[in-house]
Amino acid sequence: MVVLVLTLLAAAGTPAAADRATPTRSPSPQPPPGVETGAGIRLLDAPVDRREDSRAHRYIVDHVKPGTTIKRRIVVENKAEIRRPVSVYPAAAEVGPDGFVFAPGRTPNELTSWISVERGEVPLDPDEEETLWVTIAVPREASPGERYGVVWAEVAGTGKQTVRNVGRAGIRIYLSVGPGGEPPSSFEVGPLVGVRDADGRPTVTAEVRNTGQRALDLAGELSLADGPGGLSAGPVKTETVTLGLGGTATVRIPLDPRLPDGPWSATLALASGWTKRTAAGTVTFSGRPVSAPASQDRNRTASVLAGGLVVSALVLASFLGLVHRRRNRTTPRLRAG
Repeated sequence: MVVLVLTLLAAAGTPAAADRATPTRSPSPQPPPGVETGAGIRLLDAPVDRREDSRAHRYIVDHVKPGTTIKRRIVVENKAEIRRPVSVYPAAAEVGPDGFVFAPGRTPNELTSWISVERGEVPLDPDEEETLWVTIAVPREASPGERYGVVWAEVAGTGKQTVRNVGRAGIRIYLSVGPGGEPPSSFEVGPLVGVRDADGRPTVTAEVRNTGQRALDLAGELSLADGPGGLSAGPVKTETVTLGLGGTATVRIPLDPRLPDGPWSATLALASGWTKRTAAGTVTFSGRPVSAPASQDRNRTASVLAGGLVVSALVLASFLGLVHRRRNRTTPRLRAG
């Protein structure tokens, strides 16, 4: 009998919970009735020097020298309705044009060969939790660079169905290795553009480019002000966008269809951990440019210059006429002898 395994990605329920690293392709199917699946996982520890880095409270984010060993505590939870063993293991991931994408199953990579979990399987009652240590031992001969992976918590469904469901949740790993200090993180935000989609929904877009030396998870919010009649809108949160080294992506923020065309003063604040940028500009959702095109500006400038020359000529002519009249008054008249 052929057994198909369907991975169901379970969302963790706290702000510090691990990201599900959801692939960008087709959504996961729902489990058949009576099949209990579900796992939760979250990170407890963050480096002391990253207290202000929000990413380090959700993911394992660090920069270490070759030969360094780091440890992190995680909490795994059985979200199934019956007692089930929860498997805990590392697997490969990568960051590319599609963002953060995890490899199927337990696919290994170089980073996963450095990772060990305190216990590979933990039997848990429904909603029971267990704290475990995750250890990452970087070899002394490790080459510089950033590596990616996921620590998964997994619960398999029960029964002997031909389709077996697997629920799992994971914590992303962004581990930079190299001598000296951490490579810089940086990004650029392009101009803000307002458009309306085919359904008439207003959307603000901006192109973002990773100009640093570490992968980024960008999130933020958009605010609109000084709209028609003094209206304002927002802040509206953006969806998280993951950018690899040198990568670019378009951030899209859909807005309420009832918003008027504008113009609006827009401010977009984006951050990846403690790396933050803000972009501002005027947008409209009418499909027309906010300001006159450059050709119109040049025509207007030429008209102004031409008008200025005409006025200057008139002033000069008036001045010369005044001088001529005064000279005629002061010149003595010669009498005929």
